[in-house]
Amino acid sequence: MSNSSPRAVRTRREILDAAWGLIGERGAQVSMAEVGQAVGMTRQSVYLHFGSRAGLLMALVHRADERFEIFEQLESALDVEEGRARFDACLGVWLDFVPQIHPVARHLIRLRAEDEAAAEAWGDRVKIQVQLFRLLVRSLRADGLLDAGWTVPRATDYLWAGCSVQVWELLVVDRGWSHAQARTAIRTGLSKAILRR
Repeated sequence: MSNSSPRAVRTRREILDAAWGLIGERGAQVSMAEVGQAVGMTRQSVYLHFGSRAGLLMALVHRADERFEIFEQLESALDVEEGRARFDACLGVWLDFVPQIHPVARHLIRLRAEDEAAAEAWGDRVKIQVQLFRLLVRSLRADGLLDAGWTVPRATDYLWAGCSVQVWELLVVDRGWSHAQARTAIRTGLSKAILRR
């Protein structure tokens, strides 16, 4: 960011919100010039705020976290006292976040193999997601709820994969399930898979 004045912060948010809409409509290959045009700026002005396309995409995913308050919600869910209720709360918060980020996340996922900026932004998301699921799994193990066949790393990976944007998309977009049906099925299946009965 060029500076942290209130005006610069507001301008960055306007750029990010416009980029979110464009990427949701057209995909992550949207150019810096198109983003600038959407907010009445030049491509160079957008570069001054973010440094690079990768910087824009990274800021974009962090803006989504801020807009949807995902970390505050997950922190509250991780504070739930009883382990099974904590598990349900964390997965519920995450799975309700997925449809909100899906319009942009699907493009980052699709482009990550061929677009370094998309891969970097998605990699940042994966790292944070895995850390959050690891916190949940460790708490379940501490409560004696993690099934004996699972290690913390394996259960973390399994939860991350099972709650992924890709799994949600397959059920909701490809197979026509409602969000509520997908949310319930994913939570129930993962609970049966990793929690002690």
